[in-house]
Amino acid sequence: MGNNQYLSIGAIVLMALVSLRFNTTLLQNRTTEIENKVYLTAFSLADDLIEEIKQKAFDEETVEWRAISTDQLTPYNAFGPVDAGESSVYDFDDIDDYNGYNKAVSLPHAENYSVTSTVDYVTASNPDVLSTSQTFFKRISVNVTSPYMSHPVKLSFVFTLHSK
Repeated sequence: MGNNQYLSIGAIVLMALVSLRFNTTLLQNRTTEIENKVYLTAFSLADDLIEEIKQKAFDEETVEWRAISTDQLTPYNAFGPVDAGESSVYDFDDIDDYNGYNKAVSLPHAENYSVTSTVDYVTASNPDVLSTSQTFFKRISVNVTSPYMSHPVKLSFVFTLHSK
């Protein structure tokens, strides 16, 4: 084989390597673009739930506004969609009704998401410290998972009796 043949073979191999690297880069960019869309949708779903909850009363005892002390608030172990006096599990009228909330979301381009939330009383001095007694501070934590995400999205928001 002559030098020209070696140069031709070398050029073909080099072109194949460049083409392979180019295709790999395109695939990685496409994967990153899709992953970003999935995470953006997850953040949007979490934020939508928090915005919905912002419209609700702080507690079942404050649906009708009145002065109240902390010991009159719903005990933390009674959080959930059915508080005393509520007639239906679909009567989400206060923040702690969203404790244990779980909703599957599948829309075009937003498939197989799971939106869950928990509600806890937190201390006035530190919203990261949970309280087993009633306080004027409730923290909602919203988690969104999807089989297309390697990590769940978690957003939290702290409400006070005077949030609105």
